[in-house]
Amino acid sequence: MSDPLFRGVMPALVTPFRNGEVDEKAFVALVERQIAGDVHGLVPVGTTGETATLSHAEHRRVVELCVQTARGRVPVIAGAGSNATAEAIELVAHAKEVGADAALVVTPYYNRPSQEGLYAHYKAINDAVQLPVLVYNVPGRTSVDISNEVLARLAKLPNIVGVKDATGDLTRASFQRLECGEDWVMLSGDDPTALGYMAHGGHGCISVTANVAPEACARFYDDALAGRWPDALAGQDRLVRLHKALFTDASPSPTKFALAHLGLCAEDARLPITPASEASRAEVLAAMRDAGVI
Repeated sequence: MSDPLFRGVMPALVTPFRNGEVDEKAFVALVERQIAGDVHGLVPVGTTGETATLSHAEHRRVVELCVQTARGRVPVIAGAGSNATAEAIELVAHAKEVGADAALVVTPYYNRPSQEGLYAHYKAINDAVQLPVLVYNVPGRTSVDISNEVLARLAKLPNIVGVKDATGDLTRASFQRLECGEDWVMLSGDDPTALGYMAHGGHGCISVTANVAPEACARFYDDALAGRWPDALAGQDRLVRLHKALFTDASPSPTKFALAHLGLCAEDARLPITPASEASRAEVLAAMRDAGVI
């Protein structure tokens, strides 16, 4: 079997704010902490990075900071999605310009294109920018579910290299292995089901939980990739309550609360995301203790 272009755990990085602005110093420190924790890559300005409430200038600056801080030590997969194809192309082009290793492009949301429209969207990006692109399929947020049949067509294009699958449907991975080929990168976007996804042939995960517990997540994916399934299961048992707790309120508020508790950044989020509730905070703290983070 060929080695996938990207593999292992890659945190979907939060974007820290202070006094309403991006806290660049805190962001750099978060990136350094992730690399020290042996994660396998970095994913800035995705859903967890609150890309929906960043200005274009802020979005671009965070990508630049991530690439500059990583300095080639791990790959950077920059969030670059939009429901306007022309805008997505601009964001992917910027990611390439500043040295990102790939772009993560969510399926167009709200305007709900057809399956043929989804193919045309990604083909236009493929044709416009010479940078590896991962399709981000998260129908719970976009109301659009790209089919395995369309992914198989996209896999034939030179720059569409894989998928971040946040559907939680493990059978999709098995069929993608058959339909998209061995070089197709398959990354989970759902921490709680990632162990099963890996057993079905996945190569890793773009993880929310890794923001809080990078070392434990890195060990878990190292074990899964090496086929040490009993060790991976033990890691899953250690982390599963934290996976759940980080979604007990609107994400990324619980994650930012956890990071603030660790003294790593303020818990500020941008409206319409509000601070984590007291019940959510209590569950996050209990899960952090279970995971050995505190």
